[in-house]
Amino acid sequence: MLETDFLIVGAGIVGLGIGRELARQYHESKIIIIEKENMAAFHASGRNSGVVHAGFYYHSSSLKAKFTVAGNKALTQYCMENGLKINPCGKVVVAKNEDELSGIYELKRRGDENGVDLQLIDEKELSEIEPNAKTFEKALFSPTTSSVNPKEVCQHIAAGYPPNVHILFNREFLKLNDRIAITNKEKIKFQYLYNASGLYADRIAHFFDVGKEFTLLPFKGIYLAYNDNNLLKRHVYPVPNLKNPFLGVHFTKTVDHHVKIGPTAIPAFWRENYDFKNRFRGNEFLEIIAWQARLFWNNNFNFRSLAFTEARKYSRKYFIRESANLLKHLDVNNFGDYLTPGIRAQLLNKLTGELVMDFVVENGKNSTHVLNSVSPAFTTGFPFAEFIVTESEKNFSV
Repeated sequence: MLETDFLIVGAGIVGLGIGRELARQYHESKIIIIEKENMAAFHASGRNSGVVHAGFYYHSSSLKAKFTVAGNKALTQYCMENGLKINPCGKVVVAKNEDELSGIYELKRRGDENGVDLQLIDEKELSEIEPNAKTFEKALFSPTTSSVNPKEVCQHIAAGYPPNVHILFNREFLKLNDRIAITNKEKIKFQYLYNASGLYADRIAHFFDVGKEFTLLPFKGIYLAYNDNNLLKRHVYPVPNLKNPFLGVHFTKTVDHHVKIGPTAIPAFWRENYDFKNRFRGNEFLEIIAWQARLFWNNNFNFRSLAFTEARKYSRKYFIRESANLLKHLDVNNFGDYLTPGIRAQLLNKLTGELVMDFVVENGKNSTHVLNSVSPAFTTGFPFAEFIVTESEKNFSV
């Protein structure tokens, strides 16, 4: 039996950020982070695009808007102060046709409300900022969007903890017995628990009778490498469908100045469905297939069209063709290998059949649960963690 003041489940950016914030505020308290894999940031935190977002996609009333601008500054400063790699390349958002112009103006409006440095530009200005991008009349330029290496960032955070913080790898949360977490290796008695377990956040929350109206629906993100690093200077994004939380297939300029396209948002069949060989769990498969069938039948959030469109992106030709609309010049023969896939742990409200667009944090008995921490959670990591800890303090005496 181990004992700790604070127990954090999950060593992704959110769990690591909570650990960092607790260590800053509670110097004398013992803090344990458990992670079921053998390293930090094995799942979404280490498999995302590495883009540090600026914060203009989100309604000003959302938690995403509240933390993205601050998170952009905090993460940029952290990388620069600690000598971590960062590529301050900026981003352009382009429109394919007149119908998408309204999306350009809406994003500019949101950016202005959120205090984002965001410029509305015309085709001539776009050609100077990103010569290979094309747009219909107007585009957006975000100079504060950049790229980092997410694994490098997470591992640096994990390596920088003071002695009162311990990370235990290869520990899977299995059961709860009052204030005792039962893992595959030992029992851990805690005073307070933070659930930042990503793909399994809902399952762990349900042990505490929290978030019973939610389940996690996994979506697979696939990237494809492009072999000419000179193709672009900046990220090039399409105007997204603002009714769902996905940003569409885009060109990313990585921290090492490589170019890749992606990600997809293909409905996955189990939570860690990175491929069709490993980590299969039959109970998850049956549960997720049932939910997908229900969403397909009812066509919630236009799921039918989303499922068909995204599944087609398993075709390399279709995937490439989708991205080609964003650029003036593209050699389709220059695409290379598929890169490491990721899974987006997207929260679904079982009562309404709708995807949850914003972050969701709920308190339970002796616990706080981060139920929805999808993109841009990596960008928001530091201020989001501060918020989670602050909110949990109201629950310490409950």
